[in-house]
Amino acid sequence: MNSNEMEKEETRSSDEIGREYHFTGRYAGFWMRFWAYLLDMIVIGSINRLIINPVFRAMDIPLLEEGFFSPKTIVTAVVFYLYFVLMTKYLGQTLGKMVFGLKVVKLDGKNLTWGTVLFREWIGRFLSATILILYVVVAFTKKKQGLHDLFADTTVIHEPR
Repeated sequence: MNSNEMEKEETRSSDEIGREYHFTGRYAGFWMRFWAYLLDMIVIGSINRLIINPVFRAMDIPLLEEGFFSPKTIVTAVVFYLYFVLMTKYLGQTLGKMVFGLKVVKLDGKNLTWGTVLFREWIGRFLSATILILYVVVAFTKKKQGLHDLFADTTVIHEPR
């Protein structure tokens, strides 16, 4: 039995209008999630460079100011978290996950709630981003869960096609 067959498991999820359905999915491993995250970072960087930077220039707000509480740092953090929270809540996936055919699901098969998404994307991701080695946890857990997934009782799967 190869590793892909071992990662398959019957999972319940629901579609856009809330109907539950069953599927056999594969958990998304570290490298697939890494590439999706990298693509998401390119999207977020592009949003910041195409929208935030010109607005800051127009308002005469310095872009080069450094520091944890500088205006640019605060706004880019807000864009980062809003991107992940809103995309995950409304679509179950970010643009990076869409490209790679990945989707965030709750382990119990229910819809993602605001509480789950906020906990996963805000608190859990903050902890994982603060201590980068925690992202590697995905490679060693049975259901390919990162620390933020373990906290929120979620995982990322290959979307059924």
